[in-house]
Amino acid sequence: MEAIIQAIINGSMTGAYYGLAALGLTLIFGVIKVINFAHGSLLMVGMFTAYWIIQLTGWHPYAALVLVIPLLFAFGYALQGIVIKPVLEAQREVREPTEVIIVTTGVWYILDNLALMLFGAEFRTAKTSLTGQVFFIGDYFLPKPQFYGVIITIATSAFLLWFLKHTRIGRSIRAASLDRDAASLMGINQYRVYNIAFGIGAAIAGIVGCVLIPFYYVYPSVGVVFDVKCFIIVVLGGLGSIPGALVGGVIVGLIESIFPMFMTSTWTELIVYAVFMAVLFIRPAGLFGEKRDW
Repeated sequence: MEAIIQAIINGSMTGAYYGLAALGLTLIFGVIKVINFAHGSLLMVGMFTAYWIIQLTGWHPYAALVLVIPLLFAFGYALQGIVIKPVLEAQREVREPTEVIIVTTGVWYILDNLALMLFGAEFRTAKTSLTGQVFFIGDYFLPKPQFYGVIITIATSAFLLWFLKHTRIGRSIRAASLDRDAASLMGINQYRVYNIAFGIGAAIAGIVGCVLIPFYYVYPSVGVVFDVKCFIIVVLGGLGSIPGALVGGVIVGLIESIFPMFMTSTWTELIVYAVFMAVLFIRPAGLFGEKRDW
């Protein structure tokens, strides 16, 4: 029984940063109505940015957030404005322009291969003051990096919800997500809103990079691992739903942590996909998916 409780603790913490990784992806879909296949690559960029800041300055990984967040926001803002905007303009009458999927897939390959050219294929680790540290609560332990990751996930999600509901830009984002044409008639610059939303999604990927640095390897294709999980989580929770991303992340984290105790770990992915398919069969929009998520 103690082993199962420990697995639940570990799975919940793992699911928290899975959900945080999916948060940026679901925000981008909720606003722009396209699936960003380069989201994992943005996470990889965030990890490498955090890694080199730590290596060059000796900063604490969470102090690196001060630079990582604005840098990734600016990168995402520019990526949307320069690469994706022309496609959206060309498909102005299409609510969910599928050509953007092809564009973001190209960005994924470009970023991953550029990282491979610049940094090589080796796996890197950033030794920090948090690496290997744990909290003990009775007979159970909580790895400090994952525990702080849960706190950062909760704080980021709460701030994002507050931002979307109580700021002018946030309300503009919500309006554009519900009806881009009506939002434009109300004086909202939809493409500026798209740039901001994409920048926020990239910034969240940067936050995930800082969360992962103390205990996860950094390498050029690391984003592929999280890309697959993020898509499962976002669809499982409901496309465009922030609570759905968090709940979906915890579900996947619990499955990955608990089921290997009773069967070989190779079956874990099958269980994840089985749950994924079952949820979509019962509720095609996902657990929290609705026409209007905000």
